[in-house]
Amino acid sequence: MTAASGGTATSAPGPTTMCAAFQATARRLPDAVALRTVGGSTTYTWSQYATRVHAIAAGLAALGVGHGDTVALLLTNRPEFHLFDTAAQHLGAVPFSCYYSSSPEQIDYLLAASGARVAITERRLAGLLTGATSSPRHLVVIDGDPQPPVLSLDALVAAGRPDFDLDRSIRAVRPDDLLTLVYTSGTTGPPKGVEITHAGMVAMVTASAPVLGMRAGDRLISFLPSAHIADRWANHYLHSWIGTEVTTLADPREILGALLDVRPTLFGGVPQVWQRLVAGVGRMLAARPELRQAVDLGHRYQQARRAGVVPAELADAYRAADERALSAIRAQLGLDRVRLAITAAAPAPPAVVEFVTALGIPLSEAWGMSELSGMATMNPPGAIRPGTVGLPLPGVEVRVATDGELLVRGPMMMRGYRDRPDETAAVLDADGWLSTGDIAGVDADGYLSIVDRKKELLITSGGENVAPALVELAIKTHCPAVSQAVVAGDSRPYLVALLVLDPEADGDVTAAVEAGMRAANATLSRAEQVRAYEIVTDPWPPGGELVTPTMKVRRGPVLRAYADRIESLYAES
Repeated sequence: MTAASGGTATSAPGPTTMCAAFQATARRLPDAVALRTVGGSTTYTWSQYATRVHAIAAGLAALGVGHGDTVALLLTNRPEFHLFDTAAQHLGAVPFSCYYSSSPEQIDYLLAASGARVAITERRLAGLLTGATSSPRHLVVIDGDPQPPVLSLDALVAAGRPDFDLDRSIRAVRPDDLLTLVYTSGTTGPPKGVEITHAGMVAMVTASAPVLGMRAGDRLISFLPSAHIADRWANHYLHSWIGTEVTTLADPREILGALLDVRPTLFGGVPQVWQRLVAGVGRMLAARPELRQAVDLGHRYQQARRAGVVPAELADAYRAADERALSAIRAQLGLDRVRLAITAAAPAPPAVVEFVTALGIPLSEAWGMSELSGMATMNPPGAIRPGTVGLPLPGVEVRVATDGELLVRGPMMMRGYRDRPDETAAVLDADGWLSTGDIAGVDADGYLSIVDRKKELLITSGGENVAPALVELAIKTHCPAVSQAVVAGDSRPYLVALLVLDPEADGDVTAAVEAGMRAANATLSRAEQVRAYEIVTDPWPPGGELVTPTMKVRRGPVLRAYADRIESLYAES
């Protein structure tokens, strides 16, 4: 059945490639800040950014990098990522980013699969590349003083081709040329290289920028890995298209300090970021009842807004509470100037979305994929529905197949998976419909809800179909101390769960989890209820074998790694 269409994306004619878009922005905003680090110790204006891109492009050209060549970037979030990625674009090359939390074996796989001829890295990560069996022909280390044949950034620039013609190089880049590869996080197998063209990303930024309400000078923080499509789309490509100010943060654990430094106007994070924010505010409210009353009032006000009827008395009381208390909470978080906040990459507990919006922070849940060049649906600001991922962007068509799988079509679609024609054909049909692998629902107004991954649905021995993601979301909603929940129960009489606690959780966590599990089960059907659980004390580091760098669970590896414990849960219960 057809779910919804985002209509047609319309805009004035503009650049048709991302390198042309970058140059247009640099000409339009030469003196505005483009890139900076927290505290402003490193800052580039758009004109300085463009000058550096020209010099690096000439240096890469001298190494033989040309049209269609792949360039690997293994960097933390820092201005140099943007400089090198953009410089490679200007050569018609295909830059791609590796997760800096990857193992040497994972890096080796990406180098071989991509065929990268040049790799760019920093000193503390260089060891992941120097021992690789698929080492690129050239290695550039951007900091320190590397020894030949490894090049420093200064040596690369100094060796730049004196006859390099940047304008000619830009003109040679066509809309259907590859812009980048984005390797999937590998939750269900080896990572696949998603091929995104310049035209695909131009379609994505053209459709998403107006929905986000982005404008030149907007302040954003780049802290998610740049190998993830969310950071790459929002803080690199939209950045070049609109002319925003991006502050890079090498250590995402320092996000609170970065928020206070930047006071962003747009901010996005994975659900865990928002869950920790809610937990922190919750501790603040416990000591100050007057703030709790203000948040409760904000909650009632937002509920009334969503219902479409706000009594004048409630509106007046909310304005007073916002001036007296809620604005101060937002200022303490560094989110007092945010026009729009986004949560994506995994389901967010509706209670978290409701709490954040009650603070006066306009949080919208969104959904997207690497295969779609970024975001495909979003809750419209001012019309959010917690528990949904909103409506399609302009130009995006969606429909739900008879088996419940979400199908999507639009001009931002990937070209395919690199060197994997069979796997491309398995998800992308002749009419341009992408099989997303997500099971979805749609309400009467076209708002989409993601139920689970199609491959992860389980069937109990009693024949009940269960979506584990819904159960796990219920657990995390009622157990704020739980950062990860993994449910097992395929071909079993009932469900059990493995729980990983947030390291910042405090108080009597065991009792809180027990009470939360009872509350979660009360919201679930009998087949969905968890009969036994275990709190796992082993660390699950981002980018490890059990979770991706953006903290999505690798379900298969988790169930295999904890098979004995799962068996013991059934034996004991």
